Amino acid sequence: MDLVCKAVFFLLVSLSFGIDGEFAWNFPAIAGPLPSELAERLGLQDQILTKDQQGPAMAEALGYLCQPDLLASELPRYFSQLRELGVTHYKLFLPWARLLPKGKAMEADGAQVLCYRQLLEALAAAELRAVLVLHRGRVPGAVAAQASGRRARAFSELFVEYADFSFRAFGDLVDVWLSFSDLPEVLQSLPYTEPQERVQAVAAAHEGFYTMLHEEISAAGGKLSIDSASSELLAVSLQNSVDFVSLNIQYRCGHETDFYKKMNEFQSVWKDKDILVFSLKVLDCASMEEHPFIPVAAIVTAINKEEAHMIGCDVNEFLDYLTHVLSETNTLQENPDAVLAPRSSYQTVWEMFAEQSESERDSFLQDVFPSGFLWGTSTGAFNIEGAWAEDGKGESIWDQFGHEGHVHMNQTADVACDSYYKTSYDIYLLRGLHPQLYKFSVSWPRIFPAGTNKTINSKGVDYYNHLIDHLLDSNIEPMVTLFHWDLPQALQALGGWQNESIIDAFVSYADFCFSTFGDRVKLWVTFHEPWVISYAGYGTGEHPPGITDPGAASYKVAHTILKAHAKVWHLYNDKYRSQQLGKVGLVLNSDWAEPRTPSRSEDVRAAERYLQFMLGWFAHPIFVNGDYPDILKAQIQEVNQQCSTTVAQLPVFTEEEKSLLKGTADFFGLSHYTSRLVSARTNGMCTPGYESIGNFSLHVDPSWPQAASSWIHVVPWGLRRLLKFVSQEYTGSKIPIYIAGNGVPSGDTGDLLNDTLRVDYFRRYIDEALKAVKLDAVDVHSYIARSLLDGFEGPEGYSLKFGLHHVNFEDSNRQRTPKASAYFYSSVIEKNGFPSQALSRSVQTPVVFDRPAPSKLPSLPASEVPSKAKVVWQKFSSQTAFERDIYFYGTFPEDFTWGVSSSAYQIEGGWDADGKGPSIWDNFTHVPGNVNNNSTGDIACDSYNRVEEDIYMLRALGVKNYRFSLSWPRIFPTGRNNSINSRGVAYYNRLIDGLIANNITPIVTLYHWDLPQALQDIGGWESNELIDLFNSFADFCFQTFGDRVKFWITINEPNIVAWMGYGKGLFPPNVKEPGSAPYRVGHILLKAHARVYHTYDDKYRASQGGVIALCPFISWAEPKTLSDPRDIAAADSYLQFLVGWFTHPIFKNGDYPEVMKWKVGNRSELQNLPLSRLPVFTAEEREYIRGTADVFCFNTYSTKIVKYSTTPLTPFSYEYDQEVSLTVGSSWPSSALTDHRPVAWGLRRLLNWIKEEYGNPPIYIIENGVGERAKSDVDDNARIFYYKTYIDEALKAYKVDGVNLKGYNAWSLMDNFEWVDGYDPRFGLHQIDFDNPNRPRTPKRSAVYYAEIIRNNGIPLPKEDEFLYGEFPENFLWGVASAAYQIEGGWRADGKGLSIWDKYSHTPLKIANDATGDVACDSYHRLEEDVEMLKSLKVSHYRFSISWSRVLPDGTTRYINEKGLNYYERLIDALLAANITPQVTLYHWDLPQPLQDVGGWENDTVIQRFKEYAEVLFQRLGDKVKFWITFNEPYTAAYLGYGIGTAAPGIWARPGRAPYVVGHNMIKAHAEAWHLYNETFRAKQGGLISITINSDWAEPRNPHSQEDVEAAKRFMEFFIGWFSHPIFKNGDYNEVMKRRIQERSLAQGLSKSRLPEFTESEKRRIKGTYDYFGLNHYTTVLAYNINYPKDVMSFDSDRAVGTVTDRTWPRSGSAWLKMAPFGFRKLLRWIKEEYNNPPIYVTENGVSERGAFEFNDTWRMYYYRTYINEALKAVVLDGVDLRGYTAWSLMDNLEWAMGYEEKFGLYYVNFSDPALPRRPKASAKYYTQIINCNGFPDPATGPHPCLEQEPEVTPTDPAPGASDSVRFFGLALTSQGAEIALYVLLAISAVGALGLALFAYTYGKSSKRSHKQSHMELSSKL
Repeated sequence: MDLVCKAVFFLLVSLSFGIDGEFAWNFPAIAGPLPSELAERLGLQDQILTKDQQGPAMAEALGYLCQPDLLASELPRYFSQLRELGVTHYKLFLPWARLLPKGKAMEADGAQVLCYRQLLEALAAAELRAVLVLHRGRVPGAVAAQASGRRARAFSELFVEYADFSFRAFGDLVDVWLSFSDLPEVLQSLPYTEPQERVQAVAAAHEGFYTMLHEEISAAGGKLSIDSASSELLAVSLQNSVDFVSLNIQYRCGHETDFYKKMNEFQSVWKDKDILVFSLKVLDCASMEEHPFIPVAAIVTAINKEEAHMIGCDVNEFLDYLTHVLSETNTLQENPDAVLAPRSSYQTVWEMFAEQSESERDSFLQDVFPSGFLWGTSTGAFNIEGAWAEDGKGESIWDQFGHEGHVHMNQTADVACDSYYKTSYDIYLLRGLHPQLYKFSVSWPRIFPAGTNKTINSKGVDYYNHLIDHLLDSNIEPMVTLFHWDLPQALQALGGWQNESIIDAFVSYADFCFSTFGDRVKLWVTFHEPWVISYAGYGTGEHPPGITDPGAASYKVAHTILKAHAKVWHLYNDKYRSQQLGKVGLVLNSDWAEPRTPSRSEDVRAAERYLQFMLGWFAHPIFVNGDYPDILKAQIQEVNQQCSTTVAQLPVFTEEEKSLLKGTADFFGLSHYTSRLVSARTNGMCTPGYESIGNFSLHVDPSWPQAASSWIHVVPWGLRRLLKFVSQEYTGSKIPIYIAGNGVPSGDTGDLLNDTLRVDYFRRYIDEALKAVKLDAVDVHSYIARSLLDGFEGPEGYSLKFGLHHVNFEDSNRQRTPKASAYFYSSVIEKNGFPSQALSRSVQTPVVFDRPAPSKLPSLPASEVPSKAKVVWQKFSSQTAFERDIYFYGTFPEDFTWGVSSSAYQIEGGWDADGKGPSIWDNFTHVPGNVNNNSTGDIACDSYNRVEEDIYMLRALGVKNYRFSLSWPRIFPTGRNNSINSRGVAYYNRLIDGLIANNITPIVTLYHWDLPQALQDIGGWESNELIDLFNSFADFCFQTFGDRVKFWITINEPNIVAWMGYGKGLFPPNVKEPGSAPYRVGHILLKAHARVYHTYDDKYRASQGGVIALCPFISWAEPKTLSDPRDIAAADSYLQFLVGWFTHPIFKNGDYPEVMKWKVGNRSELQNLPLSRLPVFTAEEREYIRGTADVFCFNTYSTKIVKYSTTPLTPFSYEYDQEVSLTVGSSWPSSALTDHRPVAWGLRRLLNWIKEEYGNPPIYIIENGVGERAKSDVDDNARIFYYKTYIDEALKAYKVDGVNLKGYNAWSLMDNFEWVDGYDPRFGLHQIDFDNPNRPRTPKRSAVYYAEIIRNNGIPLPKEDEFLYGEFPENFLWGVASAAYQIEGGWRADGKGLSIWDKYSHTPLKIANDATGDVACDSYHRLEEDVEMLKSLKVSHYRFSISWSRVLPDGTTRYINEKGLNYYERLIDALLAANITPQVTLYHWDLPQPLQDVGGWENDTVIQRFKEYAEVLFQRLGDKVKFWITFNEPYTAAYLGYGIGTAAPGIWARPGRAPYVVGHNMIKAHAEAWHLYNETFRAKQGGLISITINSDWAEPRNPHSQEDVEAAKRFMEFFIGWFSHPIFKNGDYNEVMKRRIQERSLAQGLSKSRLPEFTESEKRRIKGTYDYFGLNHYTTVLAYNINYPKDVMSFDSDRAVGTVTDRTWPRSGSAWLKMAPFGFRKLLRWIKEEYNNPPIYVTENGVSERGAFEFNDTWRMYYYRTYINEALKAVVLDGVDLRGYTAWSLMDNLEWAMGYEEKFGLYYVNFSDPALPRRPKASAKYYTQIINCNGFPDPATGPHPCLEQEPEVTPTDPAPGASDSVRFFGLALTSQGAEIALYVLLAISAVGALGLALFAYTYGKSSKRSHKQSHMELSSKL
């Protein structure tokens, strides 16, 4: 020992020659900081934290408690040993955050100062001097907060203050100072945006300390430096403010040249400064242990070579060896005969625990993890994502493995948890769980489908970007695994991990991920459990690729994976780390190995061997020396020597590869599940196998509990031992350990939600991790539970369930339900472990949350009769349905509060638990017949026992508030304060504390209907005594909870209490006295409310600062006839009786509304009563009641239509007193409750009424929601529509109308007891299974939707919906369309033959109102008028169709009707003369009836007839017609005409065959006509010919469901794909149609598919028969899957898709047509991508209306504006080759089976006038303007010439009273003004009130009307 020590220190001291001798000793030999184990024990963790371990939370270090007793006892011994070894100085790090918690020297933590003073004194006592670092790592939060927003100097002032403080506190014990260490972390954490600003701040701070040290207090001495690992800029600026340079260096053996170069560069920057080697790392020195002085000698040589002035050196690297020698020397001295055998880490750890008793081993540690500990949960891509072939994803080896039938019950991961479509759901669950980390993997084939970067799947990238962004938004850090077993099958085909070329592919993939996601992802895992890949994939073959080669392939694969990992680590280190500042590691799985027979040394060695074969195989090369463990190498060598053949082939790393491998991990990720008993094998070593090669056998202790999986037994204590082993063997205190996988599976039977086994597993395993951290000083940084969800578990499929959340794989919705383990783990996260009772009961720190500021509302006069609020009805009276329902985008103010509501009796249960008294609802529900299904609230949702579960839901929703009620009898069982139930109080305290801990504001209702029965027994609310009793209860609540509750509601819906409980008697207490009891009760309720308000105001408001109000129920009242004053008065009367009853006294004059007093008084007199049935308030009472609310709260659900009615005088009734009758709209959607119809627009009007009636007080919507009658409604589309529309109306009220709306609460948090309806109506955002005693809570889709609304703070306009200004390409075609049968008339004129539509329309009950096309628009006789309209429109093209039967009366060429043909010739000539290009459709559904008589399109002879017909037209018209369309919408003709029979020829008997035959023949007929033109006429005529195909766009009804996504795709393939695929793709039907129809046909017992087949020659003839893609499009649908019975033969059952539409899409005159412009762009893009971007001509697009003619067709202008703009986006943004656009239609016409009821025309046709006059609608001029502008010129560029007004064209119908003024949103505008108004409509929607003002200004400038017009803003009609 002496020899070694002297050698080392001689060499070190030799460096100090020439030093000026100012230091305490000639040459400092520096050790420190404290070893991790010692620092942990002493509570000085600051000393061991390195920058890569220090996050923002860790920097505060609040969780560590200094242990002064241990300091005094342990440190002197330790320091003395160091001094004996020759150490002179010791490094210490001061913790700024702990010494000055608030960043201020005046508020120092005395205990911490004392602790560090003790530490320094212990150093001095051992004759060691301190090298003190003032700060390292991230700047404390308190300092950053003070420094932010001020000039950079502020930080320096704070630092100098701290430095001054430190110098005065410790300066007498320190003579070497460093200002900063770990400078990159310091710089990164400074609150300045510019890097230069950060550098200047640090430089100023350091210089300030330097000046202070040398000038102000120089007498005390001391030398100062700063960490040199900084920018050159900083180095230059600090040249004159350091006494020496602190240097951190790495010396790599064999790389002396690099070292010399770095030293030279360093010296050139710092000139002649002395050097202190503060940190020295010696790397890759194999001989270090035997000869530690060799690298020292090399370093000495290097430094001398550079003539550097070295004044001290870090000797930590040598202490291990010196200490080892020292300990061996001491052992020899004590026992000279001892054998010198080094103890392995395994032996050390095993022996450490070997003597533990069972009780000691299994004891439970009550403690918490260190502050900053990271909790997480995990998944893997192939386990959960599904969408195996969606959106361009490539096949993975797991996809193929499942499809080949290798998985349990032939299950696959095709859908799995459907997480690819359910990102929002998974984030929702994570928010509930609230971990800090989410570990997930990226699917390599989802990003690189073929495994290489030659094909990058952008949609896959979008998915992960979306997931990462949502995680960060939810404050969850992503931990991303690059490879979690799902290799692209394309790479496996090349050999997979056995082919070393895969390394480059993996590096390329990782490079893409780092560059794409690394700006946000800071924790990367290269490989997850590579042992499993090597062992199960290539060894046993249990996993894909299913290779069984344990002796060679397994080791080869591991070798390749290790090299791939190292290359990726270096890639990150070299290319990305400096910018992204992340960490890269890998996750290794390992069991713990315990010797089966501890006394057998062979078993001990076998156990160690097992660990090295499992863990060391991968860990040793990375964390130790770049090579495999010696034990593993020796064992394989021994096996091969003993056997006649080579059993195992372990590849060898080159020296370069070892160097590349070593140290390539920033953390050690560890997966652990179970432990093994290991024994040495006695035979069979020569059989290739994992155990035989390793010479070990694996066993389990029979007492260890067995999990659902055979390989997992529950052995918690193994985790602690394994962690200690990893720390000892691989990581020490330098590399943090992340427990990255720990969990236990359950089976797929039994109770899947109450998973007590998993709860116990987590409890015990996490506690063992805690012991490792707290008792064994293992540096564990995280615990990640497996897994977030049940998923696809490899060969076991879905039979094993690891999830914290149950996934129902039987349900296509894949609903997720938290298990008991999720709630348990959530509580562990919240508590950061298992605090002792003392710690866990610590008082919550009050959270500052948003709450309304209490302010006195103004006094208002009594309401008039009817009240002035009638202006609301006037304001909205002229709105059209379109104007009323148009969707509005925007957000609420930042302080808007979003919440959710519940009430005690409806959710709590525990009706008689823990001393709760009975309520009136308890008694009422226990009487049979009172409640639907005799349900009770005895258990309800069991929230009394499930506080944590309720908070979990609230946290997931992200609400700002939670409104709940207190159960009066739970707190006061008898209703009086002499019976206080402490357990009830504790329940509410627990709930309130939990809410506040999660930053959720409690809104607490004192009375929500559940009166203590004891008080009902004395008269209930009919007794004045209740005023005092209620006040007493409220007083107690204010006193008990008011320190945390700042928002109180006294009484919920007092109007319902009074009427339903005491009037109708449907609610308890069942009093049926409708004429007087409700008024008496309401009177007392008002006085009770006022009393409670004053108690709060007088006693508590000053100290608690809350607000208080009551909360009535309100439905909006819409007058039956808005023009009838009596109905207006009736609506007002209804509202005053309903809500004014309680709000008028409070918000106005302290008394009831005048109309109420008047009506009840008059009717009482007519009823011969001496007094009014409505009680009277005294003047004193009125004054007492007036103003007793700080805000206006209300609950609302629906709307009523109100009409004046003369009601009976008897019986006496509150209802009759109102003198109204109530109805609902027949078109209003239904819900679970008949009187709760969703009528969203009523909410906006109601909010306006409150504003007008009560002076616009602060308003809170406390309940709003909708009920559904379904036991399971997790995919609750109707509820989403409800919230989507109601919240939007609230937004309009706030943004457009100026309503002072402050908050919105959804009803309800979960399904609950809905009073007399029991559990049938479900209102919840979460589904409750009331049949399950655990009452599991499952989020519905509405919960995820509402959470998104909250996250966005409203409904911001989606970026893709923003309006695009710009122009279409030059030569873009603009047209308008019609069809022969719809406009021509002349059905028998001039020899025209009959068509199928002639016959169909003359068949009774086929057409609405028995209309026909006999005359139609009479265009056959009005050709010139039609052309004049076209000229007026300025179209470049006119699309019309030719009537086959007008040209060929019997459908054949036997006779050509020249008069009919002449009509078309004249039309074409007139068009050409007007410079309008004809676009001619050959077939627009009107087949000659003679052809139908022989089978029509079901008879393939029609193909030849069609070709002959086409040839006639090409010959006769082709010289003038250059644009031909063969068929218009063959889908419609085939499906409607021959499938369901709603169009001619009305065939419906063969829906599973006829449509396919018809479509087949039409496709062939089209192809023949195309070839005819192409081969015979094109060369001469030079025209274009193609087909027009129609299609809706289909969105999935539930975009989060793969089933609905597939349904939407199927819808498209059966619709547009039916005809497009053969023509535009490959001559044949698409695979979806072929496969589905074939499968169903065979299942129906048919021998072949009902879909006809094309021959190969037909396919060739059909393929490519197009010159362009003609498209008709009108609308979009939401598609979902329908499973039809297999024996149903129809097109619909084959397609198996149902459709709905979104309630927010504006309606039209057609039931099937909703305005959804976004679908147009998506359809155009789909055609581009599906059919290789063909030229597209939109040949029809338009919208209908019904009813009386309205010149100002705002809806049509809106339609054209938005749809054409989406087309522009498709061209400009998506690169769609769109060549032209055609509006449907030129004029109103016969709309097929709808007759003349639906009108699509730009021109109105008056069909009641024989002259059939045409008149342009406002939309005609608007469309002309778009044509003139060729799009939409940007108004920002100034007025555009195309917008200039032109002279009006006199309409053809000078109807009496017609005016050129236009009503637009209720304003009288000129048509020009209307056009401009429409032009800014969407912009107005986006910018709200500002836009409205701009519009008013624009309109004022543009109007040329001379007479006065209303100045009413557009907002009045929006």
